[in-house]
Amino acid sequence: MLPVFLVTFPFFALIAAGYGAARARILPLDAIAGLNTFVLYFALPCMLLRFGAGTPIGQLLDGSVALVWGISALAVVAGVVVFTRNARIGWNDAAFGALVAAFPNTGFMGVPLLVAILGAQAAGPMIITIAFDLVITSSLCIALSRLDGAGGAGRHGATQAARKALRGILVNPMPWSILLGVLLSAMRWRLPGPIERTVAMLADAASPVALFTIGAVLARSALLAREHGASAAVAEAMGTASPAPGKAPWRDVLPVVVVKLLVHPLLVWGLGLGAIALGLPLAPAALVVIVLVAALPSASNVSMLAERFGADNGRIARIILWTTVVAFFSFPLAVGALR
Repeated sequence: MLPVFLVTFPFFALIAAGYGAARARILPLDAIAGLNTFVLYFALPCMLLRFGAGTPIGQLLDGSVALVWGISALAVVAGVVVFTRNARIGWNDAAFGALVAAFPNTGFMGVPLLVAILGAQAAGPMIITIAFDLVITSSLCIALSRLDGAGGAGRHGATQAARKALRGILVNPMPWSILLGVLLSAMRWRLPGPIERTVAMLADAASPVALFTIGAVLARSALLAREHGASAAVAEAMGTASPAPGKAPWRDVLPVVVVKLLVHPLLVWGLGLGAIALGLPLAPAALVVIVLVAALPSASNVSMLAERFGADNGRIARIILWTTVVAFFSFPLAVGALR
């Protein structure tokens, strides 16, 4: 177990460094958006492109991996929405709670971490999970988040949200980098030397900058939620606003943390074993990869999506923070159990 902790420690240490830098305002909060843009639009797409181009096409088009991952993701979304929606949590908050439970931090954290642990062969199954979550899981949850309106208005809002999500996918470079990597792998092409070296340099920067940015984004979300709560409390005291929302209670946070770090990987593992028993060509090594992907903490970009769509970002940020903290201990245990 100690060797696994020695591998995972630097990854979580970089997250902690980013969190501490933002909380101490050593890193200005306004600079975090720039770091996020660099990772999302430059470094991470280059890393996915390089891994995709270097992965056999059969691993990138593994239907068994897509099926197991897809069923488990949709089951988590449905379960979290059903069991968390109540008088306090409407469709909007329930949908983003479901997204944060089903969407692991694969791009920023999972790809470099699992490649370090399992080798480059882990990239293929991870690319499949990233593509599914970007295209299907995110779009579904954004559409569900618009159902708070009554009757036809709610359905119209869901349709508009689905269209907005699809437009977001089209301008997101990550799916395109995955597609280009698949094409290069299928055609067995290589990029010209200078371009390949440029891509490699950006790809090498993806891991440390992405991990540092995760911590900074988490700190920014916590600081903004605190400032929003303080402003609302002042407005309430002056009689100009409704009561301040306060910190999300544990009963709205802890169940989603448990689903993300325990239920989700167990569900993927169980469905994978069932698929193998039914004769589907799911390689045991690929199953190990997607189970460990499910055991990752929640994706940090869900916090930004929740903020954009008016959900309770304080709750979402708190879930992401605690899945990240707990995963420091739970993820190495999952690695040790599966290996």
